[in-house]
Amino acid sequence: QLQASGGGSVQPGGSLRLSCAATGRAITTYTVAWFRQAPGKEREFVAGIRYSPRGTYYAGSVSGRFTISRDDAKNTMNLQMNSLKAEDTAVYYCAARPGNPALSFLRTTMAYDNWGQGTQVTVSS
Repeated sequence: QLQASGGGSVQPGGSLRLSCAATGRAITTYTVAWFRQAPGKEREFVAGIRYSPRGTYYAGSVSGRFTISRDDAKNTMNLQMNSLKAEDTAVYYCAARPGNPALSFLRTTMAYDNWGQGTQVTVSS
């Protein structure tokens, strides 16, 4: 089970840090990712870390502003979001799956079979 937290409201240019805690199983050998879904839009890939090798991958719209990380000792993953924009407003979901999906598959929702409940991020002045 995945539990996301850390969402909230922030002004443009601000920062937020999302966290996702895994319970019930270790995610050491899992690929983990963050997705987001804005109202009226499909859920989209934000960032991911493969199990092995530990490459990180980002959507072009967040590259350079967001940083994904994982702490296997604490069984958690995080998403540091800086320089937030209004278009980053969405519900953010953490996701995980065992092993390594193909790179072409990693950015799709179908690659993941474990999802958190979502946390709202609102960027507005």
